Amino acid sequence: MNGLMMKDPLTLNHLLERAGRLFPKVEVVTRRPDRSVHRYTYADFYRRTKQLASALQKAGLKKGDRVATLSWNHWSHLECYFGIPAAGGVLHTLNLRLFAKDIAYIVNHAEDRFLIVDDVLLPLYEQFKNEVKFEKVIVVPFGGSAPAGYEDYETFIAKGSPDFRYPEIDENDAMGICYTSGTTGNPKGVVYSHRAIVLHSLVSALPDVHGLSQRDVVLPVVPMFHANAWGLPFVCVGLGVKQVMPGNHLDGENLLDLFSNEKVTFSAGVPTIWLAILDALEKHPGRWKLNGEVRMAVGGSAAPESLIRNLDKFGMRIIHLWGMTELSPLGTCSKPKATQDGLSSDEKYAIRIKQGIPVPLIDARIVNEKGEAPWDGETMGELQVRGPFVASSYLKLEGGDDKWTKDGWFRTGDVATIDPEGFVKLTDRTKDLIKSGGEWISSVDLENAIMGHPAVKEAAVIAVLHPKWAERPLAAVVLKDGQKATADDIRNFLAPKFAKWWLPDAIDFIDAIPRTSTGKFLKTALRDRYQNWKWE
Repeated sequence: MNGLMMKDPLTLNHLLERAGRLFPKVEVVTRRPDRSVHRYTYADFYRRTKQLASALQKAGLKKGDRVATLSWNHWSHLECYFGIPAAGGVLHTLNLRLFAKDIAYIVNHAEDRFLIVDDVLLPLYEQFKNEVKFEKVIVVPFGGSAPAGYEDYETFIAKGSPDFRYPEIDENDAMGICYTSGTTGNPKGVVYSHRAIVLHSLVSALPDVHGLSQRDVVLPVVPMFHANAWGLPFVCVGLGVKQVMPGNHLDGENLLDLFSNEKVTFSAGVPTIWLAILDALEKHPGRWKLNGEVRMAVGGSAAPESLIRNLDKFGMRIIHLWGMTELSPLGTCSKPKATQDGLSSDEKYAIRIKQGIPVPLIDARIVNEKGEAPWDGETMGELQVRGPFVASSYLKLEGGDDKWTKDGWFRTGDVATIDPEGFVKLTDRTKDLIKSGGEWISSVDLENAIMGHPAVKEAAVIAVLHPKWAERPLAAVVLKDGQKATADDIRNFLAPKFAKWWLPDAIDFIDAIPRTSTGKFLKTALRDRYQNWKWE
């Protein structure tokens, strides 16, 4: 017996129509490159997005054609998020923090036809333009109009009609592509369907996930060129939420100005962003007035408990997430359960530093050499997931065959435990675990503990070859301005928290820790730096 429900496809067009019809007065606010503020409403967004879709079709866009964007977070990029899929195209966000040669590889691999690029990023485009073959390059002008030789975005969308009619789109049609960071081998393309993104958006908005409503004000610090800005632009448009776009101004003081002036209630970014926020708050107490408690999602890497505790003092509540490009990207969210309300403050912090329970529609398990591991909070193994917004393969089926198990689970490459309540705690990436004398040491646990030291700004821990123990942990530590600490100070601070054999044998104080394009610690650079380390 079949159900008797309508079979309306789950597409982004429904979210776009909802915003335009039900929330026309809600604002989208952007910090321009010159730090001035641009404001318009969802009514403007709706009209211009449909004009963009119409203009793309008039320019020859056919269903399934890829349109690349090379842009920061701003109102025109939001129009691309919906206008390109509305026209039947596939949105391909290019990571502007990659090397030019890597961007060229990605463009050619995806077979992008058109490019929409910010005028401030034209110098980057110039570095790889001879290696790619775009049919049309459209420039978003922040400085007046597009330079000669390029098509102006405003002129381009003016050719489109606000009476644009959607082509027939199936919910399983591709709407977007995002490439993995390519830390091992070439970057790999993850292709999102309309259905996956709509389901991801509905799950993300739930109270026990982001807990968003139309009354929120959302500032996505996480870039729109990486992992769909964690899906927030789609969620916000669907709910009619005011969005505040920081553009390319990601320093702590500028972000706090936006938090205060626009009454932001929710934000999202990697731990380095919130470390900068905390630094600004501590340097300028009382300067910013926040709109009650601000929820701040953190992902990309684990946030130290010290960061969570210190930001709580300022009314900024860190919420741990975990996800990957292949998951659209949300996989887990860490909020204590109702049955845990009676726990002490310290016990709740112990929960909040974990990456959380799987969000609805995502299944998770831990697998090691013995098979599927128990949920005891101690047994480590690779975290594997499956669900309707988890990728089933990579674009063009190139590489990654070993990333999916025979029974249909995605192998994340993250090493984790799951406790009896279902909370996932990442202990490392498989390539970052330290195996010393046959025993495993978690670099993540050591890093987070070191960053709890009052003199420490940042710390990264790597494995270094050792003549006796095979590998031993080395900590690269950055101190706060004006602070002093010795290697013994750090080890003494760690001693009550870890077994003696876990403590780093080497601690090197450096000026800065290298980072990836998404703000994570670049441990490959640290491994290169310390590959010839001489043990005393």
